Amino acid sequence: MGVRRAVDTVLDVSQHETDRRIYTYGPLIHNPQTIKLLKNRGITAIKSIDEISDRENALLVIRAHGIPPDERKKIKESGVKIIDATCPKVAYVQAIIKKHTALGYTVIIVGDSEHPEVDGLWGYTEDRGIIVSTLEDAEKLPVMEKICIVAQTTQDTDHYRHIVQKIQEKNPQVVVFNTICSSTEKRQEDIISLAKEMDALFVVGGKNSANTCRLADLAQKQNTPTFHIETAEEIENIDLASYKSIGVSAGASTPNWIIDQVMDKIAQTSSSPHQKMSFVFKLWLWMVKTNFYSALGAGCLALAGMLLQKIPVRISSIAIASFFVYAMHVLNRLTTSRQSGLIGSFREKSYLQHKKYYRLAAVVSLMLALGLSLANSMFSFFFLFLISLAGVLYNMKILPGRRRFQRLRDIPGSKNIFIASAWGMVTAVLPALNLNQHFNAGMAVAFIFTFTLVFVRSAMSDIMDIQSDKLLGRETIPVVMGEEKTQVLLKIIVSILLVILLISAPAGWSSTLSIFLILCLLYIWICFRLCDRRSGFSGALIEGLLETSYIIAGFAVFCWFILS
Repeated sequence: MGVRRAVDTVLDVSQHETDRRIYTYGPLIHNPQTIKLLKNRGITAIKSIDEISDRENALLVIRAHGIPPDERKKIKESGVKIIDATCPKVAYVQAIIKKHTALGYTVIIVGDSEHPEVDGLWGYTEDRGIIVSTLEDAEKLPVMEKICIVAQTTQDTDHYRHIVQKIQEKNPQVVVFNTICSSTEKRQEDIISLAKEMDALFVVGGKNSANTCRLADLAQKQNTPTFHIETAEEIENIDLASYKSIGVSAGASTPNWIIDQVMDKIAQTSSSPHQKMSFVFKLWLWMVKTNFYSALGAGCLALAGMLLQKIPVRISSIAIASFFVYAMHVLNRLTTSRQSGLIGSFREKSYLQHKKYYRLAAVVSLMLALGLSLANSMFSFFFLFLISLAGVLYNMKILPGRRRFQRLRDIPGSKNIFIASAWGMVTAVLPALNLNQHFNAGMAVAFIFTFTLVFVRSAMSDIMDIQSDKLLGRETIPVVMGEEKTQVLLKIIVSILLVILLISAPAGWSSTLSIFLILCLLYIWICFRLCDRRSGFSGALIEGLLETSYIIAGFAVFCWFILS
């Protein structure tokens, strides 16, 4: 919580304070990849206030570890504006130390003497505190009258208990506070349990992260082969063939996108029975990674859209939707991959390795879509051409200079609306135009159905990518509104679509297929659980599960044919 809060704080500040230089007092987070991304955003880590030249236009963020009071006083006197992101749990320990120091207690801090949190805590002891890191340090302590013991918030629970017991042997009247963060305790308990069950364990996090190193040490003490890694690339040098079951854990400062990369890499390289995938499952994941699954989903939605409108099904309309969606998704990913920096999705490596082939496939696919629409009518060709042009313009600089909104994609939440609108046009409106149909209620129902499905799926994906989107400066709907409000919004939208599908057939707006398409909404409701708890799922698997909502539309059509 403390780390996430600090990162969110500095990113929110960078978003609103565009005229000020932003600094962090020391590395904000013990993760080199995240630090590099923050640096790309213009957020600089400093060791001393003296490194800031233009202090009137500077903002200094105090990281989650906190700082000593004398340093805080020095910063205030310098005139630099302070944004305090000290973890509330660390601030609680600081308050305990300050109170008991004033009452004449000797405060003993159990923690790593070189850790910035411990350095900050010790500053509140008025230079009279004692730092104890090992049992040997505890044995050397003399008998004292008034002792108060606190722990670094990320300290090993068992280690802290043993040190406290050692101190109490000489000083039975000590005052002890269990100041270890509850999430730290839970994480340590989980990794011990996981290590006992697994044949091997990967602990993901910075090599300079104390709590990550402690997790790796706890796992190794269970005699389980443990690999402390920072990135997924390190797995390439590890032979996983002999391990039947592999566990993954991570330090508090490890972002989700790095964990996702590790999960995907293990799934690709491991040959254990639990990781062996059937041919069908491998094919499914391949289709998800290459965007063929999205294209298939677009075809299913086009089929459902035509049947909803009670118009003849044309294979060419299904093909146009599939080819167009494939082309736009691939071209968009090729464009955004250059801005991702260190954050690469499960598709990133494949796109970088085979960029020319992906670009060629996308161009050919778009040409096929335009060619098929031209064969239908000149009007449908120009309609699809305009949609394609809008897709190209979406990522292009339209306004000159250093304005905040230079591209359409810079508009907060625009991605979800543009993608959903494009899908709705090619799956609901264009098939009707190919048959010279005019706007009617059935077309509106088909468009709203596709728009809602794609919008919700896109926003749910953004909810799970909120960390990386914030680091890259992308203002998606979850970034702007927050996770909880976004989920509430999506549930309201799904509920509205449910009402429309229920009444559209009785009102004569659409065919009775609308009732069967409620299956898609039931599936989406299940998918909301993925936003709440995603552990055990790789990025590719989650994307595939979300996109399956489109395929279920095809399944609903099949059920409708059988039963009607």
